[in-house]
Amino acid sequence: QVQLVESGGGLVQAGGSLRLSCAASGRTFSRNAMGWFRQASGIEREFVTATSWSGGITYYADSVKGRFTISRDNAKNTVYLQMNSLKPEDTAVYYCVASKGVVPRTGLYDYDYWGQGTQVTVSS
Repeated sequence: QVQLVESGGGLVQAGGSLRLSCAASGRTFSRNAMGWFRQASGIEREFVTATSWSGGITYYADSVKGRFTISRDNAKNTVYLQMNSLKPEDTAVYYCVASKGVVPRTGLYDYDYWGQGTQVTVSS
């Protein structure tokens, strides 16, 4: 079956950086949109970023624009999220997502596969 497995979460001080990875197995997503969502405690899950298979189309939430960068290695069936200048409000569980489609979108229901999530905690 399809699995998305995130790694790289942890505790970091404000201003620091983390790099999340998401390895997909069970099928290849080299031609599909992939991305990241996050959910902070008591808050609805929200879109963070998504990218097309080539990286030619990429979207970011306004709250992370200029600080986060999504990238992917299609040969490894892996997507990454580089997070710089982290803020306490970035604290959340981060979820990797993949779509059966090719166009990256920002809605929860636009993605068919979800990882189990990885916790990112930013201390002030």
